[in-house]
Amino acid sequence: HFYRGELTRSNVWRQRLDNTTNWAVITTGAALTFAFGSADNPSIVLLINTLLVLLFLFMEARRYRYYELWTNRVRILERNFFAGLLSPPFLPHSDWADQLTDSLNHPRFPISLLEAFGRRYRRNYAPIFLILALAWIAKTYLHPTNALTFSHFLQRATIGPLPGTVVLIVGIVIHVALIGVGLFTVSMQASTGEVFSDTTGKLARLLHMFRLATAEALETELPRLVRTDTRKQLVYIISDAVEAIGHALLEDLHRGVTLLHGTGMYTGKEHGVLMCALEARQVADLKKVVLGIDPQAFVIIMPVQGVHGIGFQPLEA
Repeated sequence: HFYRGELTRSNVWRQRLDNTTNWAVITTGAALTFAFGSADNPSIVLLINTLLVLLFLFMEARRYRYYELWTNRVRILERNFFAGLLSPPFLPHSDWADQLTDSLNHPRFPISLLEAFGRRYRRNYAPIFLILALAWIAKTYLHPTNALTFSHFLQRATIGPLPGTVVLIVGIVIHVALIGVGLFTVSMQASTGEVFSDTTGKLARLLHMFRLATAEALETELPRLVRTDTRKQLVYIISDAVEAIGHALLEDLHRGVTLLHGTGMYTGKEHGVLMCALEARQVADLKKVVLGIDPQAFVIIMPVQGVHGIGFQPLEA
């Protein structure tokens, strides 16, 4: 019942996120219709609507933090309780209750307002701001007649005592600031309600950030230039040719290998056991190496929550 209640809470706040986006889309459509409905209608309505959409963005960022609060509790149950019951040793993780109790006794937003603002901007509002900016430029240039010079364009952009140059500069600064926040917050991934790809290495992270920003803003995912499937796997290899397999893994996969020794309980025979941590994309290559050296070997592959150290995630907390 508690899980269903928290899931309902998160769904309600997810719907509230959609409401603010709908308001932004509706007001933008109304502003565009009014602005281009007549050559005599002022272009200032587009600037006012831009400020209104910015207000909606702040509201949605705040609502997104509440959504993440309830979703975080749902994810604690899913990740630590249900997933623990469905995988060996078929027990909940030891600290899941402490995490949930802490969230209930001391509710805290899992993400910052800056991360929420940047993600909602990239996901929904970047195209809206772009449309409004282009519409204002087109309206100012076209109506009532085409502006013949840039000075004429700036003259039309004047708003009361504010010269057109100031209006144009303020608009550029606002949009550059929004784009900067959107790009700066791409790497912020404290959210528990989103699905992120795990990447390692500076180049992979940079390419992943660019792909993520493109996917969120344009709903178009660029093709991967590098393989970034870095899910951690722990592999045990039981073989009588551990020396040859170990050297092959070191040379071909460039992964550290630890040699253990064990005794088969059924046969009573001594065997070598290699332990190797690697990425999911390297499993197929590892199987080929082992098969080529010792077809009788056993390969045990286990997913792990994380591997910290050289070649994986940093040890720093």
